[in-house]
Amino acid sequence: MISVNSLTRRYGPVVAVDDVTFDAKPGLVTGFLGPNGAGKSTTMRILCGLTPATSGTATVLGRPYAALPNPGRHVGVLLDASDQHAGRTGREVLALSALVMGVDRRRVDEVIDVVGLTERESHRRVRNYSLGMRQRLGLAHALLGDPEVLVLDEPANGLDPAGIRWMRSLLRGFADDGGTVLLSSHLLNEIELVADEIVVIGNGRIVASGTKAELLRGAGTTVRSTDDAALEGALRAEGIASTRAPGGGLVAEAEPAGVGAAAARHGIVLVELRQADGRGLEDMFLELTASTAREEVAA
Repeated sequence: MISVNSLTRRYGPVVAVDDVTFDAKPGLVTGFLGPNGAGKSTTMRILCGLTPATSGTATVLGRPYAALPNPGRHVGVLLDASDQHAGRTGREVLALSALVMGVDRRRVDEVIDVVGLTERESHRRVRNYSLGMRQRLGLAHALLGDPEVLVLDEPANGLDPAGIRWMRSLLRGFADDGGTVLLSSHLLNEIELVADEIVVIGNGRIVASGTKAELLRGAGTTVRSTDDAALEGALRAEGIASTRAPGGGLVAEAEPAGVGAAAARHGIVLVELRQADGRGLEDMFLELTASTAREEVAA
């Protein structure tokens, strides 16, 4: 369980994180989304004890990260895959961490196998790793202590499509076994595929949070009748706004039951009545963060 409550971080006059509150629950993958500079990484660094909060709290398993006994045995962290000892081999990096955490050395072989590094790759120096290999090594390090919680910032960066699918399966299995996953990523499609709950941050503040189904659910009702012009007039008379749908019919700003009842009162025969189609994660993300995202200008 991760709990962030009224978390604020100021750098002089700049407020990087502004009164942020959310939970990441066991058994679920929580996607943490926001534009560049929105406060995602700062929030995760505070959560992992790397940056002090100006005010508020961030706890893992009921305690601040620094107060956990042997925290690597409880929380697996990957914030920057490039921040690894370039002169050591991947296996040496993991073996040293296993020694510090008091983990059986056999666990090193297990996590190397889990993340898909070959025996030959594990004996190569990290400076010779591709970004995707560094990500796999970072995930191996996060899993080394057999933790209950994973905190991952952009773990799919540098992975090829097969690697991204593998990571999705890994995180889904971890959560299904009761683990807690907090996942930041700019790959919105991957978040949409794997996340159970989503937290959206913009300009340091939470702008939306909830289950994926809640946030992506379509607004209004799609309705078609034998006479859509008459239906439009009937809905207007009932105080229900509507617009013409591109493929025919109307999209009404009311729940299906209310739209059906209004049509029935005016004697209009309906041939379709359903909740409007849900929007995609990209549409939702852009809508919620439009005022805080940078404009990209093509040369």
